[in-house]
Amino acid sequence: MTHAITESGEPQRIAYVVKRYPRFSETFVVNEILAHEAAGTAMSIFALRSSCDTHFQPAIADVRAPVHYLSSANIRATEFWSRLEPWLRRSASSVGELARAAGPDGLEVFQAIELASAVVEQGIEHLHAHFATSAASVARMASLLAGVPYTFTAHAKDIYHESVDREELRRKIADAAAVVTVSEYNRRFLSDAYPEHTEKVVRVFNGLPLDSLRMRRPSTTPPGPPLLVAVGRLVEKKGFGDLVRACSLLRDSGREFRCVIVGGGELASPLQRQIDGHRLGEHVRLLGPLQALCGGRLMRVAYVCADPGVPVFGAKGCSLHAQEVIREFLRRGDAVELFAVRLGGVPPDDLHEVRARVVPVRPADDVADRETALLEANVVLARLLAENGPFDLIYERHSLWAYAAAEYGQRTGTPMVLEVNAPLVEEQSLHRELINRAGAETASRRCHRAASLVACVSSG
Repeated sequence: MTHAITESGEPQRIAYVVKRYPRFSETFVVNEILAHEAAGTAMSIFALRSSCDTHFQPAIADVRAPVHYLSSANIRATEFWSRLEPWLRRSASSVGELARAAGPDGLEVFQAIELASAVVEQGIEHLHAHFATSAASVARMASLLAGVPYTFTAHAKDIYHESVDREELRRKIADAAAVVTVSEYNRRFLSDAYPEHTEKVVRVFNGLPLDSLRMRRPSTTPPGPPLLVAVGRLVEKKGFGDLVRACSLLRDSGREFRCVIVGGGELASPLQRQIDGHRLGEHVRLLGPLQALCGGRLMRVAYVCADPGVPVFGAKGCSLHAQEVIREFLRRGDAVELFAVRLGGVPPDDLHEVRARVVPVRPADDVADRETALLEANVVLARLLAENGPFDLIYERHSLWAYAAAEYGQRTGTPMVLEVNAPLVEEQSLHRELINRAGAETASRRCHRAASLVACVSSG
């Protein structure tokens, strides 16, 4: 590839040519475009087809490059010749270039003519295609017509699949200024297959935006079994069926682990049947497609409920609400650790993976002593959180006497969400019995002040 700034001081104009844009499974393309733009390159995107995805990366909103969709259907012969005629008049060599570009079908030729026209009109200086298939075919022919260099990135299927035309790939490499590939294995394969073009083939690993994927090393070994995370399209070549079989072997050997598979695709249902057939429901979960893996990673969430009146795994309305909040974290792919004064029974089947810890409260003789015991339980709760942290998020259902979780979050820099369902001091005073109102108000103030966010379930 060439430099982002030309000798005249103007930004270089580069066009990316892709089969479809945007594609949820091609985050690497989006990252590359953003990196070019950050370097000052004037980018344009040309897609041979429109997108057929239902999910998109949030990073697409940061792309400034205009997107142009080349014609892809219902092209009449008269349209074809009207597009081709200016190029035949432009130069006699155009006929030779079209003849030399043997391989593309009629639609690809038409798209190449459209692309070459745009290259001239927009002053584009370089074409780069992703995948050595139709996008490279169109970019190559447009390059020959418009007289600008082109490069392409070869990935995997476009190199190794049995449908690859080896001679056509040779012609694409011969006419390219350079060929990028994403692994050393690929580079050696292409160099061995096309030794006359060895110097053109360069390896560039797919990169990651590390600023948004910061690793935080835990101060202690996280409790619980190891977590395996696999991300990709659910198609055969990705090997997720092999992963499920490997998980079955792990389970049979007595190893403790959890595995989550992130992505969507045609094999979602067969993979779920395979998981069920191996009875791996307690170990392996399909999460479906997620945007940027829930903001960059699966979170460890501490769900806290220090209210003895809320049995988290019970059948009361407040219990069911707590369970649904926990369920939503699990649907997102987060790992949930529960800290509760009262569990209230066995967790429902779909919450079996939640690690639950009881926050013990000493026995009390009367109401006043009970209030004191609940205040004292803050010391125990703080210790349990410290022993089992760090966490990415603390989520607490507000209880009358608890403040330890909010202050732990404030002390450790962990985001803390406080869910408030009622004005607890007034409710306890009016409808139940409250001896130490001043103590309850102090605990409530400490909790609210330390929380990162207070979520109220009603405007009252």
